[in-house]
Amino acid sequence: MLPGRLCWVPLLLALGVGSGSGGGGDSRRRRLLAAKVNKHKPWIETSYHGVITENNDTVILDPPLVALDKDAPVPFAGEICAFKIHGQELPFEAVVLNKTSGEGRLRAKSPIDCELQKEYTFIIQAYDCGAGPRETAWKKSHKAVVHIQVKDVNEFAPTFKEPAYKAVVTEGKIYDSILQVEAADEDCSPQYSQICNYEIVTTDVPFAIDRNGNIRNTEKLSYDKQRQYEILVTAYDCGQKPAAQDTLVQVDVKPVCKPGWQDWAKRIEYQPGSGSMPLFPSIHLETCDGAVSSLQITAELQTNYIGKGCDRETYSEKSLQKLCGASSGIIDLLPSPSAATNWTAGLLVDSSEMIFKFDGRQGAKIPDGIVPKNLTDQFTITMWMKHGPSPGVRAEKETILCNSDKTEMNRHHYALYVHNCRLVFLLRKDFDQADTFRPAEFHWKLDQICDKEWHYYVINVEFPVVTLYMDGATYEPYLVTNDWPIHPSHIAMQLTVGACWQGGEVTKPRFAQFFHGSLASLTIRPGKMESQKVISCLQACKEGLDINSLESLGQGIKYHFNPSQSTLVMEGDDVGNIDRALQKVSYINSRQFPTAGVRRLKVSSKVQCFGEDVCISIPDIDAYVMVLQAIEPRITLRGTDSFWRPAAQFESARGVVLFPDIKIVSTFAKAEAPGDVKTTAPKSAVLEEMLHNLDFCDILVLGGDLDPRQECLELNHSELHQRHLDATNSTAGYSIYGVGSMSRYEQVLHHIHYRNWRPASLEARRFRIKCSELNGRYPSNEFNVEVSVLHEVRVSDKEHVNHLIVQPPFLQSVHHPEARSSTQRSAVVPSIATVVIIISVCMLVFVVAMGVYRVRIAHQHFIQEAEAAKEAEMDWDDSALTITVNPMEKHEEPGRGEDETEGEEEEEEVEEDISSSSSDSDDSEDEEEEEVVGRGRHGQSGARQAQLEWDDSTLSY
Repeated sequence: MLPGRLCWVPLLLALGVGSGSGGGGDSRRRRLLAAKVNKHKPWIETSYHGVITENNDTVILDPPLVALDKDAPVPFAGEICAFKIHGQELPFEAVVLNKTSGEGRLRAKSPIDCELQKEYTFIIQAYDCGAGPRETAWKKSHKAVVHIQVKDVNEFAPTFKEPAYKAVVTEGKIYDSILQVEAADEDCSPQYSQICNYEIVTTDVPFAIDRNGNIRNTEKLSYDKQRQYEILVTAYDCGQKPAAQDTLVQVDVKPVCKPGWQDWAKRIEYQPGSGSMPLFPSIHLETCDGAVSSLQITAELQTNYIGKGCDRETYSEKSLQKLCGASSGIIDLLPSPSAATNWTAGLLVDSSEMIFKFDGRQGAKIPDGIVPKNLTDQFTITMWMKHGPSPGVRAEKETILCNSDKTEMNRHHYALYVHNCRLVFLLRKDFDQADTFRPAEFHWKLDQICDKEWHYYVINVEFPVVTLYMDGATYEPYLVTNDWPIHPSHIAMQLTVGACWQGGEVTKPRFAQFFHGSLASLTIRPGKMESQKVISCLQACKEGLDINSLESLGQGIKYHFNPSQSTLVMEGDDVGNIDRALQKVSYINSRQFPTAGVRRLKVSSKVQCFGEDVCISIPDIDAYVMVLQAIEPRITLRGTDSFWRPAAQFESARGVVLFPDIKIVSTFAKAEAPGDVKTTAPKSAVLEEMLHNLDFCDILVLGGDLDPRQECLELNHSELHQRHLDATNSTAGYSIYGVGSMSRYEQVLHHIHYRNWRPASLEARRFRIKCSELNGRYPSNEFNVEVSVLHEVRVSDKEHVNHLIVQPPFLQSVHHPEARSSTQRSAVVPSIATVVIIISVCMLVFVVAMGVYRVRIAHQHFIQEAEAAKEAEMDWDDSALTITVNPMEKHEEPGRGEDETEGEEEEEEVEEDISSSSSDSDDSEDEEEEEVVGRGRHGQSGARQAQLEWDDSTLSY
C-alpha cells in the first residue's frame, strides 16, 4: 500500500501544495486542500486477540494494532491520531505510537486481577487526523472486536476446607478409604487452582493418601496397641505450591464390637460423709445392633469380709440393743475383757469389731450368777456367727453355748451347737411331776451355716415353740425330737461358750466339743422374746445400694432390693431405660466413721432377644468401691484438775462435785492450703470441731480403791435416765455407758459427787476420767482430777502453834514483830522494873484486841471467798507446795542486823494475809479462834512461838 501513497505526491505538487511562497495564505490553502483530499476512512483488522498477565499492564495483541489510511501521505488526512475503545469502566486504553505508520498499543490502566475477571471483550476504532490536530473532520474506521484473556499468576496457596478431620475405624480391618480430605486454591487458572497432590507429613504412621485426598490404613490397626492416631496432611496445587497450613486428621480405633457395658470405672472412691454416690454415672450397654427384647440386671455389693459381713456400728452389744429399743435385762456372754468381765480375757479377739475367734482349742466359763440357773419358758438367744464346713471326715458337735453339770454327771441342760452344717438347739426341761416326752432338740438345716460368711441368728423360745431368725428371715425347725425331762439334783451347773464343760464321766473335768469359727454379740435375754422390729434393727447394715430419684426410673423399669440392700435386681425391655436406671444406682454408707477398705461390686446381665435361639452374652462388671479413711476425731477432756473444799462439804449429803466445769471437745485436723501457691512451705493443719456420739466414760479411783465404810461416788439415776444412759458403780470407780452425744455426757459428769464421812484422815483424793467413741476405737485423753480437804487450825490452851494448814497457795503466813520483840526483851531482861511490866501488859492487851478484830475481818473475808469459789469453781493446785515449820526459829539468834529486821517486816505482811484468810465459817468456831489467838499470844508473852518456813524444793518454775 505504500506505493499507492506515493502516487498522490505528483498530483499534490502539481496543485502547488508544499510551495514555500504565500505565508499565511499557504496554510489556509493547505487546510482546504486537506479537506478536499481526506476522502478515505482509516482501516484496521476486524478482530484482535490479546493476552495480559495479571498484575501487569502490557497487552500482547494478535495481530498487532496498526491502522492504515488511503489518504496518506497527505498530512493529517493520511495520519492516525487516535484509537478509541467503546465500553464503560474498562481497565484498558489504546495509544498511538506513530501517527504516520498508524502503529498503536493496548495497555491496562490499572492492575488486572484474574480472580476478579478472566476475559475482556470490547470494541475499538481508529481515527485519522482529519483536517488538523484539533479533531476536526476526523474519520473513524470500522469497529473491530478485541478479545483479551488474563493470564494467571500462582499467587494463592491451597487451603483445606476443614481445619481438622476425624474418623473412627474398627480394629483388624483394612479400609480402602477411611476418610477424604479436600483442599481448594483461589487462583483462577486450571493450572494453579487445581490440587494435584496430597501428602502425609507425619512420619511412621500406618496410613497413606492418594491424589484425591483419600486416606487409607496400610496395616491392620489394634485397639490395645494404640487407640488414637493424629496425622498431619498437606496439599499441593498443580504449580507445586504447598498448602499454607497443614490439616489435622484424627483416627480413633475402636475394638471389634463386643456386646457389653461401656464407660464405667473399675475403682470408685467413696469419701465418708458424702451421702449417696452414683456408681456408674455414664454407663451404657453396647448391644452391637442385637435385637434385644428384655434385660435383667443384678447388682451385688459384696461386704462379707467387712466386720460382721457389713459395715455395722461397732458399739457394744448393750448399746446397740438399747439403740434398737430392745428390752432390758439382756446379758452379754461375750463382752469386752475387763476387770468385771474377765472370762473373755483368754480368747482371741478382734478388738476393732469385738469378734471372738475360736480355733477348736478354747472355751470360756461364764461365772456363776451372770445368767439365772433356770431359764423361764420365754427367752431369746442372739449371736453373729461365721462358720465353715466342720473339719475332719467324721464331724463332731461344735458347741456355741452349753449349760452342763459342773461335776459328777455330764447332763446338758440347754445348748446351742453346730453339727454337720446343721444348727441344733437343745433344751432339757426339769422334771415337774409330769414324766412325759417333751420337745428337746430343734434342728435347722441351712446352707448359710457353713458358707464361711457372717449371719445374724436369733432364737426365740416360747416353749414348746422355738423360732429361728437368720438375717431377719424366719425359719421353722425341720426336725424336732423329744426327750425325757431331767430329774432334779443338787449338782451345780456350768455355763460355757465355745466348748461344753464335761464334769463327769471323765477322770479330770475338761472342755469338749470345741467350736471352730467366729462369734460376736452372743447374748441371752431371760424372760422375754425379741420383736421382729428389734431383730431387723440389730442386723441392719449401715452401707448398701441405693437408687437416686426413684421417680425418674421410668414406668418400664421394675426393681427389687434384698433386706440388707446389698443386692438390687432391675428388669426392663428398653436398653436406653436400663442404661438410665443403672446410672442412678448409688452406694451409701450412713456411718460417721465407716470402716475403710474395699467393697467389691458385681453387675451381671441376662438378655433375651427377639425370636432368636442364640442371644448376645453380656460380660459381668467387676468393680470395687474404695471407702477412704474417715477423718479421725481427737476427743479432749479439759477442765479444773485440782481444787480444795472444806471438810464439811465432803461430809454433806451433796458431797463434792468432781467435774464442775468439765468440757468434752472433739476436733479433727483439716489441711489448709497456703495463700501463695508459689511458696514451698508445707500446708498448715487447722483444727475444726466436730459433733458425734460417745459410748462410755470411765472414772477410775487412783491411789487405792474407795473404802465403802467412809467414802463413795454418787450419781442421781434420774440424770442417767433422762439422757438414756446407764452406769455401773464399784469401789474402783464409776462407769457411764450408752450411745449419747458429748453434751449429754458432759451434763451427767457435772452431777457426779464424791462423799467422805471421815475427811479428817484424808488429805486428797485423785480420780482419772477417760471417754471413748465406738467401743474404744477413738479414745480421749486421760484427765486427772485431785480434790483436797481444807482442814481447820485448832490450838489448845497449853500447846503452841507449830503447824498451820492453809487453804490455797496465795494465802501466806503472818508474823507479828511486836510480839516477837516483846518476847525477846522478856527473855533477855527478866528483872526489869515495873515500868517495863506495865508497858508489856499494855502491849499484850493491844495485840489481843487487834487479833480479835483481824479474826472477825478474816472470817467475813473467808465467807465471801468461799461463796465466790463455789460459784466460779476456782481451783488451786498446791500439790507442789509444802509448808514446813522451822523449830530453830523459836529463839532469835543474837546479832541480827537491820536487813533481817526488814525481812521480818515483809514476812509480817504476808503472815497477816494468811491469818485474815484462814478463819472458819462457823460463828462458834470464830469464837474458838478468838480464844486460840488470845491464849496463843498471851501464853507466849505476845509472841509467836513458831514461824513458818517455805519449802520450795517441789515447786517447778
